[in-house]
Amino acid sequence: QVQLVESGGGLVQAGGSLRLSCAASGGTFSTYAMGWFRQAPGKEREFVAAISRRGGTTWYSNSVKGRFTISRDNAKNTVDLQMNSLIPEDTAVYYCAGRDGPYIDRDVGFEYWGQGTQVTVSS
Repeated sequence: QVQLVESGGGLVQAGGSLRLSCAASGGTFSTYAMGWFRQAPGKEREFVAAISRRGGTTWYSNSVKGRFTISRDNAKNTVDLQMNSLIPEDTAVYYCAGRDGPYIDRDVGFEYWGQGTQVTVSS
């Protein structure tokens, strides 16, 4: 059973940066496509970014493209989300997710989820 634990959330002013990290345990990390998702109050969960199993390919939602960067370290079993130029609309609970196999599309096939970390961007 894969376990994912996020960290790095917090309160930041608009224009600032945060780096989220997700630590994985209990599985073979390098076989998992990984992703970040978020859910704002009163809204449905949405895709933010994903990264292929070896880290060579990344995908982003249009709303974060150019501001956020997803990366992974298969030796450390971690996946990070560097968030720059944050805006109040980025306020949400951010979730790390994993899929045993290649990335397909958005949240398709993601079977393992972390507990989430709160990101709040003040204006």
